Amino acid sequence: DALQSQAMAQAQQRRRDAYKQALQAALRRLSGDEFGYCMECGDEIEEARLLANPVVLKCMSCLKS
Repeated sequence: DALQSQAMAQAQQRRRDAYKQALQAALRRLSGDEFGYCMECGDEIEEARLLANPVVLKCMSCLKS
């Protein structure tokens, strides 16, 4: 039980660290006027999508392809 709890805590910390890095990257894109644009096609990412998750990098069209 202790090993499983420790492994779960480590996995959760890795997810938090990854999300923190993604948020920091989003802030850099915001200051560089790149925030809100798809990294693949360059089109605007839907506002509702960004409101739901500000770290997304692709529009729905590119995400599906």
